[in-house]
Amino acid sequence: MNIFDVLASYGYFGIFLISLIGSSTIIFPIPSAAFVFATGALLNPLLVGLFAGFGAAIGEFTGYALGLGGRRAIKKKWKGNINKVEKLFQKYGGFLVITIFAATPLPDDITGIVAGIIKYPARKFFLAVLIGKLILHIIIAYAGLYGINWVLQYFGD
Repeated sequence: MNIFDVLASYGYFGIFLISLIGSSTIIFPIPSAAFVFATGALLNPLLVGLFAGFGAAIGEFTGYALGLGGRRAIKKKWKGNINKVEKLFQKYGGFLVITIFAATPLPDDITGIVAGIIKYPARKFFLAVLIGKLILHIIIAYAGLYGINWVLQYFGD
């Protein structure tokens, strides 16, 4: 049994869980994008992207909760810096910043932690992350569909 058989057997729920766990980790990242890429070649890439995007968006609440929980200690130590970040969030639109970080390989855990520290509305945070993660994972899944043969040509058995 190879990795493709395992991925196909767990299906959409499996990719949801892998993405959820991958986005929940902050210190030890899990390369969930590789699973989305491979699964996009096996299953419907749009559905793979949707399930992975939802899982990843939910997983990003780990950073948000960390920021919210450590808010008092962080603000006490870095009060001036946090105030500057909060002003930048307001000036440049936190929603757009969160969405861009979520839709790219930029370290979006940082935006989650900051959003928690400044008590950015949780619903707005989730919506911004969801939009970004859906875009990212749908692109990765379609890249898997169209690029898996090229990858296997160079790295296959």
